[in-house]
Amino acid sequence: MEEIIVAPVIIFMVIVAPIWLVLHYRSKKQVSQGLSQEEYIQLSELSEVADTMADRIQTLEAILDVETPNWRTKL
Repeated sequence: MEEIIVAPVIIFMVIVAPIWLVLHYRSKKQVSQGLSQEEYIQLSELSEVADTMADRIQTLEAILDVETPNWRTKL
């Protein structure tokens, strides 16, 4: 019975664990480096788009409030 458990444990320790550790610490290193210039630009653009969408939503809600005062309670 012990032979059945020993083989998978050895395979895990020799093959899976080292690969897992390398990938884990590689991803930790990338996270600690922060955003690249390209990622920062993309984040800024997405933030501007989100602000524009928020303004549009506020405008649409204001129009709906005037045209259909109880639209929020109907949902």
